Amino acid sequence: MLAILSLFSCKTAKLSDAIAKEERGEYYDAAQVYRKVYAKTSAQKTYLRGSIAFHMAECYRKIESAQRALTGYNNAIRYEYEDSSKVYYSALMLHKLGRYADAKKQYAAFLDSFPDFLPAKNGIIGCDSAVEWKKNPTRYIVKKTDKFNSRYGEFSPVLSGDKYDQLIFTSSRKDAVGDSKSGITGAKYNDFYLVTQDEKGQWKKPEHIESALNTEFDEGVCSLSADGTTMYYTYCAEEEGIPKTADVYKSARSGAQWNAGERVAIFKDTMSMAAHPAVGVDGYLYFVSDVKGGYGGKDIWRVPLNEIGTSAPENLGPGINTPGDEMFPCMRGDSAFYFSSNGHAGMGGLDIFKAIKDNAGEWKVENMKSPINSMSDDFGICFEGINEKGYFSSNRNDARGADHIYSFELPGIHVKIEGWVLDRDEELIDGATVRMVGKDGNDQRFVVKKDGTYTADVVLGMDYVMMGSAPGYLNQKQTLSVPDEEKNQTFYVDFYLASISKPVLIENIFYDYDKATLRPESEKALIELIILLQDNPNVTIELSAHTDRKGTDEYNNNLSLRRAQSVVDYLIAGGIEKERLTPAGYGKTAPKTVTKNLAKKYEFLPEEQILDATFIETLHPDQQEIADQINRRTEFKVLRTNYRLF
Repeated sequence: MLAILSLFSCKTAKLSDAIAKEERGEYYDAAQVYRKVYAKTSAQKTYLRGSIAFHMAECYRKIESAQRALTGYNNAIRYEYEDSSKVYYSALMLHKLGRYADAKKQYAAFLDSFPDFLPAKNGIIGCDSAVEWKKNPTRYIVKKTDKFNSRYGEFSPVLSGDKYDQLIFTSSRKDAVGDSKSGITGAKYNDFYLVTQDEKGQWKKPEHIESALNTEFDEGVCSLSADGTTMYYTYCAEEEGIPKTADVYKSARSGAQWNAGERVAIFKDTMSMAAHPAVGVDGYLYFVSDVKGGYGGKDIWRVPLNEIGTSAPENLGPGINTPGDEMFPCMRGDSAFYFSSNGHAGMGGLDIFKAIKDNAGEWKVENMKSPINSMSDDFGICFEGINEKGYFSSNRNDARGADHIYSFELPGIHVKIEGWVLDRDEELIDGATVRMVGKDGNDQRFVVKKDGTYTADVVLGMDYVMMGSAPGYLNQKQTLSVPDEEKNQTFYVDFYLASISKPVLIENIFYDYDKATLRPESEKALIELIILLQDNPNVTIELSAHTDRKGTDEYNNNLSLRRAQSVVDYLIAGGIEKERLTPAGYGKTAPKTVTKNLAKKYEFLPEEQILDATFIETLHPDQQEIADQINRRTEFKVLRTNYRLF
């Protein structure tokens, strides 16, 4: 529409100036002129006012001034300017301002006319996702690095040095070379700055790189070779006051000094843009371009480093690239690829994405979410080697839209298991161990402490089989499934081992009154007994039932034997060999001896006291009922431990 708008340029020289500046890409300067012309244009000239508002909005959008761009698009809508993209771009600006509900309405309005427009569909998905991601952020800790930042802009940090103790970034601060300001951004041209660490590992004050590397024009967004001696970077020159196409340059380091850069001829055509270079360990140079053959906007491409100038660049394809802009690539190791995009569903503006290739060679792209990403532009990420920490740039929380450097770190997760290993009477055991085998085959064995406790680290998302053991006791198996939720957690698994040398109470076995029929609520305890016998396949047991002091010996012996047989029958039905089970009915002839645990629970019961009729009849009636209940029990004792050995 610039051609149509130019029909009105004869009415004022300033309007023609705005048009010319916009055509040259001097969006900051053009926006200032459009703003003045708009204010002087009569509201009665609706088409002209709508046209000026739209182009002013376009300029503000391209210099990342979302609020002013939104005002311009809204005015273009109000004056019914004919370019339908005004609705989509107003939605985009609302998205960048974090006004997600309003943005969704505008995206939906645009889709009413263009139902297949993918960026608008992704916009709605991004708005919904952003609300969820802000509500439930990842565990990354993000901080603004005030020591690196100024009142000007700084972005695209790159770590270097054997200990990652050097950092290079791009900035337009006042000591950058030259005095001119960019017509594109309105700020000084960018230069490179270096930050180093002192002997204590603390970052020093940033210093301007005083070498031929920095010029009076724009340098920035660099990447270093593996040995740190070659820098690839973006260079934007001007010719007769007009910005030239961005190119990739490289500079060699001689000692501590960087040499003057020279153009890397990625494209034979000097008019084809190439920027944001990133050296990959795979031998490729990744970069950004808007040349034909892409998927719209700016795409990420790559070319073998040793074939630059002779090999045609390769587009990374639709898994990475979209109709929007994909920029600021970062190859981390040989598998993880990071980049920024406003085409994939995001929180607004540029978001940082991580991409991994699956077994089929297809890219799987994941948004880094909040707090790495925000409603503003987030880009230019770098890592401290294999560590989940590093730096990136963002213009969040800056009213002027200036970029600044932020640190990020993913704190470690401490997920552990702890518990007790005691006998069935909750007494300490000598020489107890716990063995823990993960589904990944990792096999650990550790000795229980003298206080009966153990502790161990576990892995998120892992399933474990555990076995508690001790000399003179039956093994006990437990299982643990650790969820993959990323947070500090402690899981508790206790083992209560059954003695081989003394009777073991089977708790929670219930029978119908005056009968041998097992009640349904006994099932849990019976299943646990089956599992115990399965975990100890060489053991044979005597399964015994006991009654209280009431009734005749003949009646009680018969009832207890039938009850013991009911349990044995249940175990056999559960898969335990008949030959391993001996039922016994003791009636009231083997009263319970008070254990230390029972003595703690019931103060009126002395430890080691036999709960025979003589003692019980000395108690208060309520206490007698408790003692009788203790005597009414089902137990087992080990007869042999070599059942399968002969």
